Amino acid sequence: MSFSIGAVPVAAASPFVTMVGTYRIVTPPPPLLSTTSSNSNSNSILHHHQSSSHSSTTLKVSPNYSTPLTTKNQTQPNSPINLPDALVSFDWMLNSRSGRCNVRSLNKLLGSIVKMGKYRTVLNLFEKMQLSGVEVDACTINIAINCYCHLNRVDFSFGLLGSIFKRGCVPDSFTFNTLMKGLFAQRKSSEASKLFVKLVGEKLVEPDVFTYGTVINGLCKSRNTKAAIKLLRNMEKNNFEASTHCYSMIIDSLCKDRMVGDAKSLFDEMIEKGISPNVVTYTSLIQGLCNGGLWEDAIGLLSEMMEKKVSPNVRTFNILVDALCKEGMVQDAHDVLKVMVERGEVPDTVTHNSLIERGCTKSYEALKLLIKLVRERKIEPDLVTYGTVINGLCKSGDTKAAIELLRGMEKHNFESGDIVHSYTAIIDSLCKEKMVSDAMSLFAEMTEKGLSPDVVTYNCLIQGLCNFGRWKEATTLSKEMMERNVFPDVYTFNILVDALCKKGMVQEAEDVLEVMIERGEIPDIVTYNSLIKGLFAQDKSSEAKNLFLNLVRERKTEPDAVTYGTVINGLCKSGDIKAAIELLKNMGKHNFEAYEMVLSYNAIIDSLCKDGMVKDAMNLFSEMTEKGICPDVVTYNSLIQGLCKDGKFEIARNFFDEVFSTGLQPNVRTYTVMISGLCQEGLFDEAKELLVRMEECGCVPNDVTYRVIVQGFLKGSQFHEALLLVEKMVGRGFSLDTSTSSMLLDTLSTREEDPTVLEMIHNFVPKDK
Repeated sequence: MSFSIGAVPVAAASPFVTMVGTYRIVTPPPPLLSTTSSNSNSNSILHHHQSSSHSSTTLKVSPNYSTPLTTKNQTQPNSPINLPDALVSFDWMLNSRSGRCNVRSLNKLLGSIVKMGKYRTVLNLFEKMQLSGVEVDACTINIAINCYCHLNRVDFSFGLLGSIFKRGCVPDSFTFNTLMKGLFAQRKSSEASKLFVKLVGEKLVEPDVFTYGTVINGLCKSRNTKAAIKLLRNMEKNNFEASTHCYSMIIDSLCKDRMVGDAKSLFDEMIEKGISPNVVTYTSLIQGLCNGGLWEDAIGLLSEMMEKKVSPNVRTFNILVDALCKEGMVQDAHDVLKVMVERGEVPDTVTHNSLIERGCTKSYEALKLLIKLVRERKIEPDLVTYGTVINGLCKSGDTKAAIELLRGMEKHNFESGDIVHSYTAIIDSLCKEKMVSDAMSLFAEMTEKGLSPDVVTYNCLIQGLCNFGRWKEATTLSKEMMERNVFPDVYTFNILVDALCKKGMVQEAEDVLEVMIERGEIPDIVTYNSLIKGLFAQDKSSEAKNLFLNLVRERKTEPDAVTYGTVINGLCKSGDIKAAIELLKNMGKHNFEAYEMVLSYNAIIDSLCKDGMVKDAMNLFSEMTEKGICPDVVTYNSLIQGLCKDGKFEIARNFFDEVFSTGLQPNVRTYTVMISGLCQEGLFDEAKELLVRMEECGCVPNDVTYRVIVQGFLKGSQFHEALLLVEKMVGRGFSLDTSTSSMLLDTLSTREEDPTVLEMIHNFVPKDK
């Protein structure tokens, strides 16, 4: 009987036991974890094997001499001796003249050292054996092959394979399992599959359960789940019994491929065939369901597995706790935690990290849970725990508490690079809270302690300095980071370009752009947006337009909605509304979201209204709504002001009412514009009522609002009311501007006979007037 992987036919074989996901299943000696590969070497070795197979004997490598499926560089619990003792024993055996130096004993000792993960040491001892004249056997070579594979040198492993043939032996399935798994681990799935097909198709070696396990596992990990399923089907078709582990690996792979429906179908199928899912199977499917947002199904599956006497492990519960916290169902997450404890599973740091990061809506809740974690549960928080709480405290503005927690974190033996991230979070928070000097002090503390700030740390500090106009210090800091071999990224350069453009130093910004390109950093659209905006701000509209046109023509960097909005706004301010409208039409040909178009429409509508082209502005507003682009409060402000100036007050009033009916929140400008319109229409009582209503709605009038209403009342000869408003204005800490003061003085010259008015004017008009 035969089957195929892809289009290549291979023979069928028996079931296997191996790894699924990150879980270690107890098995006889499996193949290695990770290697590099050499396809040409593998083909030449196989050719040699074919020509010498008739006179060869098959080597059977004892499982006692192989390595367990582990990559930990630590002595395993079942290791009989430690490394120093093993090395002493090796030297004694190698130099012994009493007959103790037999290759079998040395192989056993090498196997023990392999279990410790000391692969380079084993290879050194292997070389020492050869130099000492010890006749190594195929088993010794197999051990060396395995070690090379663990060290990602599968090419050397294929070279050693030739030594087995020279000794007239045929490598067994374990040797090829190791090589194939190494190829898969190095993402050489095609080469590994070809090797498997050649072995089985040409009957070079009889595959065992681990051979098939290696291939299925490798196909799944290389995201070729379809081929893994095909291999599973052919195994069953040819009367090979697929195990729970076979199904578990494929279910896990399907879930990782977001094919949860197919995974659930395969899960149901295995139950129908009488193959019992284990904790790994259930956990993989629960993870897939949670990743797909199907947490209710996941909880149902948890209940089902417990009913079937399959005990969930810590990972199973952690998956559910994390998923529920992500959904905001914190109480349900705590309920799962309760079940977890009741079943004797001890919550670990991962459990609590989920509750801290996602289950605490406020930073103080996270901090309380962290304290509880340390004091009551006696579980040592890890770096993620501390980092999560520090980030939460920073985001909530409690930087002081974050710094205190950082001090506690430093008492632990975390790697310096890990602590840097927490320092960076606090530095960023201090900069956002306008405490740049404190951020600089913390930065200096980092370097004094021997901690190396990374590019993110520098970016946060440079951004903070630029936000407060300290661009010279920011530039100095950028030079310092390069001197320390911390290379600026695109974000670093973008911060500097934007800061310089805002300062009107466009030439200096262009110089930074040149340095950016020289250092191999490719400017992105954010870089160009800052430059275009800076050029328009310096009345260099021609250069700004050329820069934009070059972006469009060269297609190196695709303009985004912000780019179009910046150019359209610049064109409007430079008086080229016609070009702005043409560009808006061109913008509509792109697949921008409706909300991304609002700023561009607003710029043109505002410009049209200011130029007295209110009818055109109204038409553009209608076009905007017809296309499903929702106007915002800025759109309405421009139209209301334009209509009031154009004498179309009633239409303006309708738009003002529409702001409320559409659910938008009017801002200070909305009310101020409408109050101005009411004063122009002589509706002074309504203007005063709107001022009161404005405050009742939580919108506090500013100095412009008071100036508008005072001047409106003065123009309408409402002198006494105007002076009362001035009194209220001054009482709130606002001062009269020059134009309002002049109007009051003009009033003084016409109303000298009114002593009350005279006294009030002298109280409010600046003394130098």
